[in-house]
Amino acid sequence: MLREVAEYPNSFGPLGPGEERIETEHYTLCLGLGKSWNTVQRQRFRAEDVDAVLEETRSLLRARGRNSTQWEVGSAAQPTDLVDLLLQRGLVRDSDPYAVALVLTKPPPPAPPGVVARRVETYEEFVAANEVQWQAFETPGDAIEEARALLPQRWLETPNVVHAAWLDGEMVGAGTCAPTPYGLLLYGGATLPSARGRGAYRALLRARWDEATGRGAPVLLTQAGALSRPILERLGFRSVGHVHMLRDTFELDAAS
Repeated sequence: MLREVAEYPNSFGPLGPGEERIETEHYTLCLGLGKSWNTVQRQRFRAEDVDAVLEETRSLLRARGRNSTQWEVGSAAQPTDLVDLLLQRGLVRDSDPYAVALVLTKPPPPAPPGVVARRVETYEEFVAANEVQWQAFETPGDAIEEARALLPQRWLETPNVVHAAWLDGEMVGAGTCAPTPYGLLLYGGATLPSARGRGAYRALLRARWDEATGRGAPVLLTQAGALSRPILERLGFRSVGHVHMLRDTFELDAAS
């Protein structure tokens, strides 16, 4: 179960305002608050049904005014050659095309001296934490513009929790997590380039572990790309699966 949760966190985390999750016998389609955030997960169907499933997901998205989605294909997806089948039909590998599903079930190292990490407590800190994530991940300007407009609503209504790390009084790291019965799902843990190598990421991780422990489920689950995987594995995470990321972009009008 932990493997599936780590591979497909959006299928198991709590829904925030304006978010939607469509679960069928063949897949789970997750839709975010912004129109650009969509993902198809937990695929389980026959190879001969791939075209029908592809058109079904596109129809659901078109009905909501959305013309693109990510496909996250995990290690237990069916059919086993789904990635190749989707690539043959015009999908492309996403900008960050591969991630490893990781799980932590023992306490990570404590925060180093001089670094403070805790939950954000004010809207101003919440905005600053998002700014750190956007800068660290080099988020495109149009995506930042959409996300910035949603910050007030997210601050008031989101079920997720945001932690930040401060170095010499300056916020240099931030990360989001979502509570589930299986533990905390980690998203977007990042440190500003100017502060890397000084323990902010480690402090941020320990703060999230303490959050999970306080909630009675001392487990952390996440997807890790090439940049974050080495440090997470050094801090005690173990690999339980993998995910291929593909992108499907299509016309809003099916007849176009």
